[in-house]
Amino acid sequence: MAQTTPNHTQTVSGWAAHDTSGKITPYIFKRRENGVNDVTIEILYCGICHTDLHQVRNDWGITMYPIVPGHEITGLITKVGSNVKGFKVGDKVGVGCLAASCLDCEFCNNSQENYCDQVQFTYNGIFWDGSITYGGYSKMLVADHRYVVHIPENLAMDAAAPLLCAGITVFCPMKDNNLVGGAMGKKVGIVGLGGLGHVAVKFAKAFGHHVTVISTSPSKQNEAKARLGADDFIVSTDDQQMQKARRSLDFILDTVSANHSLGPILELLKVNGTLVFVGAPEKPIELPSFPLIFGKRVVKGSMIGGMRETQQMMDICGKHNITCDIEVIKPDNINEAMDRLVRNDVRYRFVIDIAAL
Repeated sequence: MAQTTPNHTQTVSGWAAHDTSGKITPYIFKRRENGVNDVTIEILYCGICHTDLHQVRNDWGITMYPIVPGHEITGLITKVGSNVKGFKVGDKVGVGCLAASCLDCEFCNNSQENYCDQVQFTYNGIFWDGSITYGGYSKMLVADHRYVVHIPENLAMDAAAPLLCAGITVFCPMKDNNLVGGAMGKKVGIVGLGGLGHVAVKFAKAFGHHVTVISTSPSKQNEAKARLGADDFIVSTDDQQMQKARRSLDFILDTVSANHSLGPILELLKVNGTLVFVGAPEKPIELPSFPLIFGKRVVKGSMIGGMRETQQMMDICGKHNITCDIEVIKPDNINEAMDRLVRNDVRYRFVIDIAAL
C-alpha cells in the first residue's frame, strides 16, 4: 500500500482531511496517468455524503490520512484510453462509490460489483496498483471506464451528482422488490425525509406507487406532500396515527441513520410485507421478533448498486427528469457544510461546485 506509484505523475489540486478533526484544507497530490482502460474526467461537481463526514473524522476506524473524500462525482471526459468503448472526449459522465473490483467473481460477472469481496471504493480504498484512492473533492479524476456512467443530457450536472450515491442507494431496493417497471399502485412507505428519503419519494411516485412518508417531524408534512408529491404522511411518534396505518403498506424503505426501533415501523406492513434498511445507525438496530413472526414480514439490507443498475437508474432519471434537491457551495465552504450536515441543516444534499475557484 502506498499513496502513489511511479505512474502517478499528474499533479492535481483538491481538498483533504489530515486528522480526526475532519477539517478540510487545500491539498496537492498525484494521480496516475490515463491507462488503456481509463478515462480522465474534469470534475465539475461533487456531492457531500454522510459517509464523507464519517470518513474524514475516522468514525469507523478505517480512515487512511490524508483523505480526499467524494463519491458523487460529475464531470466531462478529457481523455480516453485505447481499450475504452462507449465513451468519448466531451461526454457528460459520473463516478459513484466504486473504483475497482476483482472482475471475475459471481458478483462481478452479474454486474453486482458492489458485493465483490475485493471491491475498492472511490476514496480511502486500495486500487489495483496498490495506491490509495482519492475522491471527488478535486479538480480531476482518472477512473477505469468500467466504473463510469453516462449522465443524460437533460439532467443538470450539479443536481445529478448525489444520484450516484443517494439515488442508487434507494433505487436498488425498489428494483429488487419489483417496484420498478412492475405492477403500479403499491403502497410504499419511506421512513425519513432527508438526502435519501426525498429521492426515494420522487422515484416511488415516478414508478406509479402510493407513497407514505413516515417521519418524526410533523413540520415536514407540507414539504413531503405539497412539494415532493407524497400521498400520505405519518408522524411516527403519534401512536394514534401509527395505529390507524397498521397493516397498510406493501413495502417500506427505511433511510434513517439515527438510532431507532424497527418494531413500530414493521407494524405498518401488511402480512408478507418487506422492509429494506439502507440507513447506517452507529448502534445495533432494535428488531423485535413479534412483528416479524405475527406478520410473516421480511427485513433486508441494501447498499448502492452495480454498474449496470447505476446506468439504468441514470437513464430512468433522464426519462422522468429526476434529480436531487441540492444546495450548491464553493470549496471554501466545505467545512461549514460538514458542520451543517451534522445538524441535518440542508435540503437535501450539499454539492460542491469544484470549478467555483
